[in-house]
Amino acid sequence: MKFVIATIKPFKLDEVRTALTEAGVSGMMVTEIKGFGAQSGHTEIYRGAEYAVNFVPKVKLEIAVPSAMVDQIVSIISDTARTGKIGDGKIFVLDLQAAMRVRTGDTNEDAL
Repeated sequence: MKFVIATIKPFKLDEVRTALTEAGVSGMMVTEIKGFGAQSGHTEIYRGAEYAVNFVPKVKLEIAVPSAMVDQIVSIISDTARTGKIGDGKIFVLDLQAAMRVRTGDTNEDAL
């Protein structure tokens, strides 16, 4: 099993979720986050005053998948979330040692 963590632009969330659902992903966790990377924030003008925005809004997806699906899932997220502009996000893949569905006690891939 693998644990996929992806950060994407917020307006891409529905499109990515739809593509992942069509690929057979049965669930994911979504968190609104702020961060910065290569773009190191930007400046905005509010009521005539310029100010620095050091952290950019993002959405973090956390998805547990069978190892056999990980390449497909990474490809779907990458292709769907890409705008071609700086700040499109990152994808991390980690080994997942164990999983358990609390309600039924199912473990590992049966819990996914």
